Amino acid sequence: MKSWIKFIKDYRSYLKIERGLSDNSVVSYIFDVERLVKFLEENSIDVSPLKITEDEIQQFVYSVAGELNPRSKARLISGLKSFFNYLMFEDYRKETPMELIEVPKIGRKLPDTLSTAEIDALIAAVKTTGNQDEEDKIGIRNKTMLEVLYSCGLRVSELTTLKLSDLFFDDGFIRITGKGNKQRFVPIGKKTQQDIADYVQNGRFPAIKNHEDTLFLNRRGRGLTRAMIFTIIKRLADDIGLKKKISPHTFRHSFATHLLENGADLRSIQMMLGHESITTTEIYMHIDRKFLNHILNTYHPRR
Repeated sequence: MKSWIKFIKDYRSYLKIERGLSDNSVVSYIFDVERLVKFLEENSIDVSPLKITEDEIQQFVYSVAGELNPRSKARLISGLKSFFNYLMFEDYRKETPMELIEVPKIGRKLPDTLSTAEIDALIAAVKTTGNQDEEDKIGIRNKTMLEVLYSCGLRVSELTTLKLSDLFFDDGFIRITGKGNKQRFVPIGKKTQQDIADYVQNGRFPAIKNHEDTLFLNRRGRGLTRAMIFTIIKRLADDIGLKKKISPHTFRHSFATHLLENGADLRSIQMMLGHESITTTEIYMHIDRKFLNHILNTYHPRR
């Protein structure tokens, strides 16, 4: 409906410029609002975003309840709350119609993790020929990508956008561009530095124009896609008979879990992962209860 177009457009700019969200996040937030607008159109409810009421929002939520699991429904409601909070922030509305809309309770989904032995097995499963041919280059690249994913705790999007100019080996750090284009520096170990140096020397395909600075390239000299990295990991998991359902993000979860198990503090892990809130990092506290028992029995004065 026409009355929504301007507000959605302004909201998109607000999300991108003022909140600094990534393109994927902006698309997700806008989709929530556009889904509401579509419902209003289909049901001939002619109401502007400034006049819509809680009852009309509730009708919409009920209409999609059967299509969504609790987690998706909670995310949708959260997206709508963000939109109407924006309208209040800009003084378009005095109150939000989302005030009494209940968010379904969802259990916290604990991340899957790999043991160090499983990570070693996955990396060892990458085939290299030693012949410096195309297949050998692909093998060297894939080994290095997995090492970087695990050793630095990167998101898959952070891996695909990593650049040669982001490598500061003399200082022992790499520069990561994360969600909302926020940058952070992550420490990188000597072994992973050497893996990257070997890859650049022996495994990196010649880059085409506009990809000269991209670290990980496909055989055509372009940056890799997220889907390609998912595929590489899935094939390796199949090759070693790993029954866990894993993804590139599993390496990030394992990075954080293993740091915690070996005594790292949550604040340091938070900074390396690039979490805005430490509550996001606290999910890793569940991981190894035996480890937590060990901590208690070792350090508590009443042990």
